[in-house]
Amino acid sequence: MLDETRQSIYDRQVRIASLLLYQNVLKQEAWAAYVKLLRSLANYALDGHENSSRRLYYLFSYGRWFRAIASTGFNWRDYVISQILASDNPFSQQAQTTDLDDLPVSLVVAAKHDLQVLEEISLWGGNKLVDCIESFGDRPVAWQLIESDMSQISEAKRSLILKFQATDDWTQLLPELADYYKHSGTGIFTDYGAFRWHKGHLEGIAYPDLVQLSDLIGYESQRQTLYKNTEAFLAGYHGLHTLLYGSRGTGKSSMVKSLMYAYRDRGLRLIEVAKNDLKDLPIIADMLRQVPQKFIIFVDDLSFEEESEDYKALKVVLEGNLSAQPSNVLVYATSNRRHLLREYFSDRPTLRDLSNSKEVNPWDTMQEKLSLSDRFGLTLTFLQADQEIYLKIVHHLAKRAGIKLLDDDLNFRALQWATRHNGQSGRTAQQFINFLQADLELK
Repeated sequence: MLDETRQSIYDRQVRIASLLLYQNVLKQEAWAAYVKLLRSLANYALDGHENSSRRLYYLFSYGRWFRAIASTGFNWRDYVISQILASDNPFSQQAQTTDLDDLPVSLVVAAKHDLQVLEEISLWGGNKLVDCIESFGDRPVAWQLIESDMSQISEAKRSLILKFQATDDWTQLLPELADYYKHSGTGIFTDYGAFRWHKGHLEGIAYPDLVQLSDLIGYESQRQTLYKNTEAFLAGYHGLHTLLYGSRGTGKSSMVKSLMYAYRDRGLRLIEVAKNDLKDLPIIADMLRQVPQKFIIFVDDLSFEEESEDYKALKVVLEGNLSAQPSNVLVYATSNRRHLLREYFSDRPTLRDLSNSKEVNPWDTMQEKLSLSDRFGLTLTFLQADQEIYLKIVHHLAKRAGIKLLDDDLNFRALQWATRHNGQSGRTAQQFINFLQADLELK
């Protein structure tokens, strides 16, 4: 029995070592813990139960693997499948831009080999490991197959995981897998639909603010224009970089965020870039150029102080330099100012300034400041909401929150709130409803 167990463990190690394309899955914490556990079990079996320190080590390794796989929210088999779907390797990269029938034969053969290996490993999970440990005379807590948490993954990913679960030969799913790579991407792009640029790299946003189209009240013309531009972009046409500017609290940011919910099944991804990271925009654009998915770079509350030079990086992305603009990237920015660079009357040269200034062409400097907003091909204006739109938003939010008040009472309270606080806007309406809901429930 001991020899059979040792041979089984050794066979698993050999199979993992034979991976050709999907070796990068071994870098993940749960995979690394799994490989170390197999190694510690093999070392203990090889010593013939004579080394007590090795016994402690494999028990410790089992606990570490148990914690790692439990933290993923998947059982072992589903975790292996999810790693296949996220793997960034030569096959998954080329499958995004090339039909499966046109891929090199050697690449397809290697992918099939790895799928066979990973399918075997997926079946050698918790229960098998417990059997091995029990054959050594120890009885760890039995591994109960947990129900994988798929609430936060896309429908496309969930559907393919279910297909992998239901088949005994994963190589048969190679066409579906290649199609998944083409539409959903690989690596971090298959796990998230929204990202932020932070300290020189992309971070996935696990819980994005998914604003639904039904939540947007008023500004129908602006919404239709923005959605039409986005749909053209997703259809492969040249979309326009868009500036949404106007009064505060009018829903400019919410309108951009609503695109995540509206077009997430069509592969649209949003990347949030803070104003102090705008200098990295050319780097981000060049990185996304190699990815087949469509991206909107979202810059909220955009404006520049006089001494800022970051606007020059934005101009490069909006109109390009010697490098062609990426066809899969658009910039959507919101601002409270039409002219994004702060301008003073002193910036406008007089005849005296022209004769006394050290700058030879001061008018050129002023024109450079004014030209930034002109680089956006589409500009949408959001004026302060009037009373009719404000109350319409209030009633919509009140209905969604389950607040039941007479219309006249609700209107009176809403208008009082706007007068005492930040004026009539969508943001003010949301703040009012949040306060009113808590106030009514506490009473």
